[in-house]
Amino acid sequence: MRFTGKTALVTGGNSGIGFVTVKMLIAEGARVAITGCDGAKLEQAVADLGENALGVQANLDDEADIDALFERIRSEFGKLDIVFANAGISGPTPLGNTTAAAFDAILRTNLTGVFLTVQGALPLMGEGGAVVLNGSVMRELGLPGTAAYSATKAGVTGMAKVFASELVQRSIRVNTVIPGGTRTPIWTRGARRHRAGARAARADGASRRTRGSGDRRAVPSIRRRVRYHRG
Repeated sequence: MRFTGKTALVTGGNSGIGFVTVKMLIAEGARVAITGCDGAKLEQAVADLGENALGVQANLDDEADIDALFERIRSEFGKLDIVFANAGISGPTPLGNTTAAAFDAILRTNLTGVFLTVQGALPLMGEGGAVVLNGSVMRELGLPGTAAYSATKAGVTGMAKVFASELVQRSIRVNTVIPGGTRTPIWTRGARRHRAGARAARADGASRRTRGSGDRRAVPSIRRRVRYHRG
């Protein structure tokens, strides 16, 4: 199997794109650590994934949680071959009706959290490792009310290029996957469910027009792209 003997970290691996990616990695022989903020959902995901999954509850914009995460991975796995920085949040941030706290919360999780995740993983990674960042077509669509989320996804693309230039001497590959409209729990949580669902649908339509695709991007196709960049 392709990933026999490999170890991986998938942040936000308890649902959505992260969860199906973890299933693929485990099916192909890897041991995978996953993170999530909701302890009950994380526990259920680990139960569904089986003995080769390690669940660690962590808030990825908290440096203490990041340190604890990688200490746990060091203890359980000893090393990391693959990092998929996938965790993220969404939320409306329209001009004229957005607080600094609401805007900053999205930036801290989607951008600062990605940086801290990759930085924390590096001491456990060796030559030939792979880092994959989860971007989004939202980086370029300009949909109203999505300033913070779109900015973070544009930032992820730029940050990946910097990471690649810094890690090339260690032979660690860095890539970004850019999903189009994908119906995952990030768009259907809490009070923003209906508004976010509409935004996801608009993103889907805009993604098709921008990329000339007649089919909405599905989670399995994104999973295959992630596997390609790690292989």
